[in-house]
Amino acid sequence: MTVKDIRTQFPILDIPVYGKPLVYLDNSATSQRPQAVSQELVKLAGSANANIHRAVHFLAGKATDAYENTRDFVREYLNASSREEIVFTSGTTAAINLVAFSFGEAFVGEGDEIIVSAAEHHSNIVPWQMLCERKKAVLKVLDIQENGVLLPECLEKLISERTKIVAITQISNVLGIINPVQEIVSICHKKGVPVLVDGAQGVVHSKVDVQQLDCDFYVFSGHKVFASTGTGVLYGKKKWLDAMPPYMGGGEMIKSVSFSGTTYAPLPEKFEAGTQNFNAVPTLIPALTFHKACLEDKEILEYQNNIKEYIYSSLTADSRITLYGRPESIQDKINLFSLAVRGAHHEDLALILDKMGIAVRSGQMCAEPLMDRLGVTGLLRTSFSWYNTMEEAEYFVNSLKKAIEMLS
Repeated sequence: MTVKDIRTQFPILDIPVYGKPLVYLDNSATSQRPQAVSQELVKLAGSANANIHRAVHFLAGKATDAYENTRDFVREYLNASSREEIVFTSGTTAAINLVAFSFGEAFVGEGDEIIVSAAEHHSNIVPWQMLCERKKAVLKVLDIQENGVLLPECLEKLISERTKIVAITQISNVLGIINPVQEIVSICHKKGVPVLVDGAQGVVHSKVDVQQLDCDFYVFSGHKVFASTGTGVLYGKKKWLDAMPPYMGGGEMIKSVSFSGTTYAPLPEKFEAGTQNFNAVPTLIPALTFHKACLEDKEILEYQNNIKEYIYSSLTADSRITLYGRPESIQDKINLFSLAVRGAHHEDLALILDKMGIAVRSGQMCAEPLMDRLGVTGLLRTSFSWYNTMEEAEYFVNSLKKAIEMLS
């Protein structure tokens, strides 16, 4: 494939913005959908719109097959041991909340500890804070170095006999740094501590093998990896999911209900209460199939790496710009760049770039504690995907310079 081939699958990229071509660089928030994903969603909504698992009629069977076939596909994609280890959620946030509540109910008590890093998204902080408040537990924070890098050896010192779980992001949505999660998992397991990996960005930029990684939980959202919104995946080792109580009660997560007591369905239904997003979940198949093809295409990978090197060198060469997330090797960073400009507000920059047709993110990016750690009120973020071109990268850099000059 070439980038030109890829772009033909995304008709939204041809939409003009204020009379200029759209340059979409907010991919870390939500990626655009290829036609195969949109077509799958429309097809299922028009031919298999019925509740899954319950009725015996034709449409219900068709919808159930599409939904459960997706579970088998995701199991294989992540190399999970069994399909029972794949739970569908509405996204990363829902998946982390599920684990925080259910794992906490089963294993966390007063005085116990939970560890997160200073570089986490709010979704991997607040659910654990809520758990700590409920259980009178303690939330501990693994700090970052000034360049944004996590030090596993510091984690080793932070873990105590009261540590019940470590929740860590695979790749920061602000810093774009690839964290050493394999080493982190190894350190935690040597001390008998399970690990949840927030893969919201990780699954987008790497091939994920949960057995090789050996994490206890892995979560991600479909909308960041070309699938429909309202879709997400929780992978959990069966031993943990079996031991955890349900997160929500309702239809489908039960085995038997009576007023004298209720028994629960086996995995994974135990954690999938209510009517699922059965039209959208199957879009994970065309989305991840497309994504896998790009991940395995050496020419596409080289092209995106060239973009990364160009953006990195351009931003770091401008003395007016401070780039956050600068590991020793650029290979430890994805095509995501968060920056501040001396004398210019991040939102003003974003508004000017928008008028130039460029979509970027500005603000705290759901990571206020990290902003506090970096000593900023907000940043400007640009993030690239498979369909972005070198011409767009050059246009962004030149437009950013113009915006800076307009505000100086």
